[in-house]
Amino acid sequence: MANKKAKAIIFAFLAAVFYAINVPMSKILLRCIDPTAMAGLLYLGAGVGIGILSLFNRKDRQQSEKLSKNDLPFVIGMIVLDIAAPIFLMLGINHSSSANASLLGNFEIVATTVVALAIFKESVSKRLWTAIALITLSSVMLSFEGTESFQFSYGSLFVILATICWGFENNCTRNISSKSTYEIVVLKGIFSGLGSLVIALIRHEIIPAIGYIFAAMLLGFVAYGLSIFMYVRAQNVLGATKTSACYAIAPFVGSFLSFVFLREKLSWLYLIALSVMLAGSVLVTADTLIHYHAHEHQHTITYTHGNVTHTHTITHSHGHHHYGTDNRYGHHHTKTELEQELKSIHV
Repeated sequence: MANKKAKAIIFAFLAAVFYAINVPMSKILLRCIDPTAMAGLLYLGAGVGIGILSLFNRKDRQQSEKLSKNDLPFVIGMIVLDIAAPIFLMLGINHSSSANASLLGNFEIVATTVVALAIFKESVSKRLWTAIALITLSSVMLSFEGTESFQFSYGSLFVILATICWGFENNCTRNISSKSTYEIVVLKGIFSGLGSLVIALIRHEIIPAIGYIFAAMLLGFVAYGLSIFMYVRAQNVLGATKTSACYAIAPFVGSFLSFVFLREKLSWLYLIALSVMLAGSVLVTADTLIHYHAHEHQHTITYTHGNVTHTHTITHSHGHHHYGTDNRYGHHHTKTELEQELKSIHV
């Protein structure tokens, strides 16, 4: 069990690192690929890559619940928002530093929480409100260029728009979270990718050379597709909450990679914003884990049939997570539902 948990933790951190390479590597590829086409190729690469992976996991596909007609509004919302978000992100990366764009990605926490609060009436703790305030403050600081003129950065605005779109998308996807992971990712990747490419053609963007197309799709497969795949593998062992806590390092890894590969300079304003963002992220992680453990308990149900006694320990996790992909793949049963299932097994 210890080895299984250690492997899951490695998967969770790999998911964060795989996603973190998205911004700096996209910054490099954007020198040769237009933003909208780049967004389309990234998602198309994720959809095609995970589609190929699913061919080798027939058992997972057969055991997973398929999407139904009732899920159509959420699927459409997910796809439309996943067309808009990466386009905004690529425009943002193209007009701002890679390090700024990486850190601003944490504003998705704020966007997702506000949407969940306003539309789904989820509760928000005081600790999380403090984290939201710190992340918002850091995002405002990162949105200004230079210390002399304090001119607003349009690149940062585009990145924030991307995180807002993903905030809405997270809440759409959460409503189909119990369905097939492969089906969700493939639909998201293929249709969002094709949608962005159609927009790129309408905007008369130049189709890049085949080598750049392959590079962008490979980056999409790793940074979006494989990242989600690793995330789900980790979540199956650690649970959604702990996995998301590990995943919170992604913006900071992306920021570090920006300095390593792009040689971007550190300004004093950036360093202050980095410290504020780090404090907010620590509070989010603490709130997530504390809230999760405070609502987790176990109880035992014992059944006796003749001379045979069956004992089952059931864990109830009532923790709530208000951002990112935490609720995307979870599936929980109530005590009554579990008791009925166990009875049906032994009768």
